[in-house]
Amino acid sequence: MTAWPYIHNENVKNIVRSDGCYLYQDDGKRLLDACGGAIVTNIGHGRHEVADVVAKSTLNTGYVIPPWLTPEREALVERLTRDWLPPDMSHIHTTCGGSEGNEAAMKIAVQYHAAQGKTEKCKIVGRNVSYHGTTITTLAVGGHESRKTGLKHALQIHPSVEAPYLLRCEASDPTAHYVQQFIDGVEKEDPATVAALIAEPITGASGGALVPPDGYWDQVSAYCREHDILIISDEVMTGYGRTGTRFGYQHWDFEPDILVGGKGLAGGYAPITAVASKDRVAEHLASAGFDVMFHTFSAHPAACAAADKVLQILDEEDLVAQVKPKGEVLTTQLHGAFSNHPHVAEIRGKGLLQAIELVENRDTLKSYDAKQRISGKVANLALEKGVCFYPGGNGIVQDVLVIGPPYTINEDQISEIVHKLSEAVDEVTLN
Repeated sequence: MTAWPYIHNENVKNIVRSDGCYLYQDDGKRLLDACGGAIVTNIGHGRHEVADVVAKSTLNTGYVIPPWLTPEREALVERLTRDWLPPDMSHIHTTCGGSEGNEAAMKIAVQYHAAQGKTEKCKIVGRNVSYHGTTITTLAVGGHESRKTGLKHALQIHPSVEAPYLLRCEASDPTAHYVQQFIDGVEKEDPATVAALIAEPITGASGGALVPPDGYWDQVSAYCREHDILIISDEVMTGYGRTGTRFGYQHWDFEPDILVGGKGLAGGYAPITAVASKDRVAEHLASAGFDVMFHTFSAHPAACAAADKVLQILDEEDLVAQVKPKGEVLTTQLHGAFSNHPHVAEIRGKGLLQAIELVENRDTLKSYDAKQRISGKVANLALEKGVCFYPGGNGIVQDVLVIGPPYTINEDQISEIVHKLSEAVDEVTLN
């Protein structure tokens, strides 16, 4: 059996069913899913209406090669372009997961410039607290050092800039500091050689819901426009309502050129990610005769049917609108529990993507020794107490516990999440 690295195999139970905000083990124990699995579940577990459309699609079409149309594919594209994406972002490529989606987005960015004869614009800039996937290229461009273990010597070197991490920023003006770090990093490479910046609008599990300062994205996007550098917004974790807006970038006044949204697209009911681009990007590729190659199971009809139904439910039940107020309740309770805790450095995030960062010394911000696996110990103990959290960090940000429950969570369940997390943190860090 494969287990998460922080869970000892002997402690892992088989999950035999799920319903609402709960997972059920084979021994009958119920777990409150405070992290939506891997920040995936949004409409809740066990929705029969999603299972029904998947079953219908499976009987209706089964497998159909991706370039051909099916009713499920047409319905999903229509819903995405009508209700979710910006008006000038009507070209969609689908993959099975976020790693594939981000890799496809980077290839599209390079092809976009090549279609205009700018083959020198081929570098992808990443950030040094980030995560974009587990392929060789997404690992290389990402800033998740611990995921590169045993592979770093084989990874192609990509330009990297400092990602906004306010807790560790000593500058008097954090926005100016991080924007300048970005500009300096690109100028060092020569902007004429840079195809795109790939970044999470709010850094997910690798940094623990890191929210950039106001003004950061406005200035970074202005610089990118000036130098014909595409912005790839990695919304695999933040997309489809997770932070209280339909997409994470919408907290600021800018739009990406390419948007990658996974996880919440089908809410855990099917593996699917949508890569959407501005029409001008797709049109340049088409005029040059460049193809965006599909994967065998891209746009699988049953996955498209699941995603279409999940998006329908999100709108019909007004679930995205509920994320902000529920997130405010969560924030208030987290601050009540941890604002003066000697081993909690910060509480951060937006909507239902929030995290606490654990440190050995709050005053000096000294991290725990990585070998202690503090966040893993807290997550294991919380699991024993009946609540599942997502431990994060990337080797720079050492220990974080990420909270990302289904949007259907209620206030009593939020209180239980915070209470059990508080108990687990105290028992691990104060004893």
